[in-house]
Amino acid sequence: MTRALIDVQPLRSSPAFRRLWIGRTCSGLGSQMTLIAVIYQVWQQTHSTVWTGAVGLAQALPIVLFGLFAGDLADRVERRRLSIVATTGMAACSALLAVQGFAGQLPVPGVLALVAVQACFVTVGGPVGRAFLPHLLRREEVAAGLALNHIVFQASMLLGPALGGLLLGWAGVGGCYLIDTLTFAVGFYGVIGLPRLPPSVAVPAGRLRAVGEGLRFVAGNPAVRGALLTDLAATLLAMPISLFPLVNAERFGGNPRTLGLFLTAIAVGGVCASVWSGAFTRLGRPGSVMLCGAGVWGVALAGFGLVPNPWLGLGCLVVAGAADTVAVVSRGTVVQLNTPEGLLGRVAAAEQIVGQAAPDVGNMRAGVVAGVSSGAVALVSGGVLCVAAVCAIARGTPALRGR
Repeated sequence: MTRALIDVQPLRSSPAFRRLWIGRTCSGLGSQMTLIAVIYQVWQQTHSTVWTGAVGLAQALPIVLFGLFAGDLADRVERRRLSIVATTGMAACSALLAVQGFAGQLPVPGVLALVAVQACFVTVGGPVGRAFLPHLLRREEVAAGLALNHIVFQASMLLGPALGGLLLGWAGVGGCYLIDTLTFAVGFYGVIGLPRLPPSVAVPAGRLRAVGEGLRFVAGNPAVRGALLTDLAATLLAMPISLFPLVNAERFGGNPRTLGLFLTAIAVGGVCASVWSGAFTRLGRPGSVMLCGAGVWGVALAGFGLVPNPWLGLGCLVVAGAADTVAVVSRGTVVQLNTPEGLLGRVAAAEQIVGQAAPDVGNMRAGVVAGVSSGAVALVSGGVLCVAAVCAIARGTPALRGR
């Protein structure tokens, strides 16, 4: 039974990983509060699922446009310094959101512009943060480290939206943005404690040549390619977050305090799966586990669209959150263990585009579909397409099934 529990050995064996983990815990909590605040602010000004979906697009475009070049940068420069720059930029954007929240709300395009600028710094910080992991932990601890990182994300989703909903009713959107800004102080504690990590392998002189080298590796490695395609299937086709204000209005009367329950339900499932992550991180077959998790994610979201009872719908989101954690941790394990040192930054950037930008584009897709049909149609069609795509990837990638 104890082997099924999350493996916390990386927190004991690596002080640098422990500090980084604590910093991510606090800043992640604030970021989830800001996500709820931005979606709520945009919804209140427009009452449009297309505009709430545009929040995701504002986050996705910088990652899509600059992500691979950010990965190349992470392979070229001293990574600790780059992490500090990225964290400073993210904190500054949260501070500007807080100012507009208190002093007078910007029009929606202005809010989206701030979100996009912050996403530029996230684009830089993501690959360099991922590239640190194999240097902070032993190879056999990588899967456990990824599970610990993911439980931070899920715990932030569990508490952040709920706290954000409460703060929205008490202090408004400005209060949520201000808390996010303050949490970056602990985030700095995490990145400042990292060791210096200069490039250990020569990178091709030309930026486009270096990016092309990373893309060729992703396209040519069956395990990495299959892992990223599986995540694309789940995120582009079945992301539900932009639909939450609409579903909240239909099932809970639009109460801002219940809006956070949807993300919280996903996080409850994610935390439960993370707590018991030893059950799948110790199996040694992350590829097969990932495929199963992605398929269950699609089924659960289709169920969320079909059930009329709001509490049963939240139960479907709990299942979806658990499946997402299983799929994400397993995907990260496949990518980390199949990528050579000299390509870690660039492959991590490709993973970031898939893991962070694709969900934002998927949210835009869901909002557009709901705008021309209904929220239920957007959810059910996305879930069904996700399952079909995962089955096709599993059939076409024998190397992934065997891992």
